[in-house]
Amino acid sequence: MATLIRQRMCAEIEGDFVVFLIGMRVNNWWKINKWWPIAMAMPRMIKELESHKELGFLGGIPTGFSNPTVLIQYWRSFDHLDKFARDPDSTHFPAWKKFYELVRKHGEVGIWHETYLVKAGNYETIYNNMPVFGLGKASKLIPASGKHETARGRLGK
Repeated sequence: MATLIRQRMCAEIEGDFVVFLIGMRVNNWWKINKWWPIAMAMPRMIKELESHKELGFLGGIPTGFSNPTVLIQYWRSFDHLDKFARDPDSTHFPAWKKFYELVRKHGEVGIWHETYLVKAGNYETIYNNMPVFGLGKASKLIPASGKHETARGRLGK
């Protein structure tokens, strides 16, 4: 079991950042040969990203098994995210190309993503009796005290 931090904490990150939500949806479970390769591409991408911090990936959180799946990712910038997505030498590009060549027209599996550009200071977080998690794991945790005691204070209002 992960170590719990038994006090109120909040995340602190310098500058702008990106929250990227990505996932897939299996539409025909019995066609495992169609959706399994798509599902197995993500762990390879995450391994590559975690091994190369210069790519701008700050961290990610799988939300467990669901359909559709959801993976929350934090990126240093949209430029980092876009460069990784379009790099023909990355693990993402061939998986993306394979999806569009083999699967997208048939509908056995769907993919989705949402990108949110977060300006410095335009976020707030709170964690209590939690292991290191979320943006706190992708950046750093500080005590939620003083000006960080309330959501309004964490937002600098």
